[in-house]
Amino acid sequence: MANLTGLAGFVSELRSERTNVMDRLRHVDAALSVLGKLNRGISHTKPGHGMSAAARRKISLAQKARWAKTKSHAPKPKRTMSASARRKIAAAQRARWAKLRAAKKK
Repeated sequence: MANLTGLAGFVSELRSERTNVMDRLRHVDAALSVLGKLNRGISHTKPGHGMSAAARRKISLAQKARWAKTKSHAPKPKRTMSASARRKIAAAQRARWAKLRAAKKK
């Protein structure tokens, strides 16, 4: 019977805590409701700067023209190396390999 008495006290504590939480929630809901009605949720005080549909259209067309201009450029042609430059690079690479092989034999 002692367990039931302790359990009843625990249940009554939980009920009182539930009512306290519900009261707090009501206060939070009321505060949110008031804040939501203030200035329709807009935080700034200056009026918004509107733009006419014609101005937006002009801006849009200008941007589309800029994109078309950049996309229409053909890619730059690949740079080619002269035959003499290729021979010099090949000779330098052969010299590097020869030096490496000579060091490996020692």
